[in-house]
Amino acid sequence: MTTSSPQAAQNFGLPEHPPHNERYERAREYLDVITRLWDSWEDDALVNNPVSGIFADTSKIHTIDHIGKHFRVRGPLNVSRPPQGRPVYVQAGSSEDGRAFAARFAEAIFTAHQTLASAQEFYADIKGQARALDRSPDQIKILPGISPFIASTQTEADRLQEEFDALIQPEFSLTQLRQMTGLDLTGFDLDSPFPRHLIDIKGAHGVASRFKLIVDILDREKPTIRQLVQRLAGARGHWVIAGPPEKIADNIQTWFENGAADGFNVMPPFLPGGFDLFAEHVVPILRKRGLFRQDYAGSTLRDHYGLSRPTNVFSRSLQAIA
Repeated sequence: MTTSSPQAAQNFGLPEHPPHNERYERAREYLDVITRLWDSWEDDALVNNPVSGIFADTSKIHTIDHIGKHFRVRGPLNVSRPPQGRPVYVQAGSSEDGRAFAARFAEAIFTAHQTLASAQEFYADIKGQARALDRSPDQIKILPGISPFIASTQTEADRLQEEFDALIQPEFSLTQLRQMTGLDLTGFDLDSPFPRHLIDIKGAHGVASRFKLIVDILDREKPTIRQLVQRLAGARGHWVIAGPPEKIADNIQTWFENGAADGFNVMPPFLPGGFDLFAEHVVPILRKRGLFRQDYAGSTLRDHYGLSRPTNVFSRSLQAIA
């Protein structure tokens, strides 16, 4: 819905892709609507009594009667409220609009950062905005992406990463880079310094957060074109780290204990082996350090994340009236 991909508009019945701010305006209204729809059945509305033949208490099923700029929805939903209350709201996007949207609605945030400092700034900003909206910061889990190349030694891990870097298709990578920066580098020497001066900093960019991440890499590391596309090709700008399991665990612990992450979205560079390596060699270290659960605390994603079950808005409204 807030995607930067112009093709997405065709899947939502739109003649063209809306501007960035309009996409978030539409998304805010959508979340207002869908939240009330999930709550349109109170928790005890489902009776399902075979003796009386009563399926549901209709006095506890509510229309939402929404009329807005983008949606007209009467409701109610045609299913009862789920065990989680509603699905966990997961958001991705780090632009200013994306951050404000996340602070208001998100319960888990998938975000991309290359440095501890960048992740800390994002973490503090989201949690601060949440407090200003009277939301508990603990009810928003910030989960940066991490793509680990894991081997028994640093040399072996570096060699594994180099093998994957060699598989990158430059033509596709340059197309991907053009979509994120607006800069066409076809015909440039891939091993020449990236022409930073050609990037239009002030122009509009569809993937605003990823654009900023790329500019930060250019200013901090001064890579060649090839080095940059290698950084972006596999993990799409997320944190890539290579090393033995202890190094991966050390870095995860540093980010977690220093206000940069509540957890991580593990993005292994190859499947299923990359997940297996992480589960078999990194997770036990995190468990030994008391950083990862020994057992699940419940049966839902909301339980696993330690998120509270949301109060039904209709039940709350009726209690206020009473």
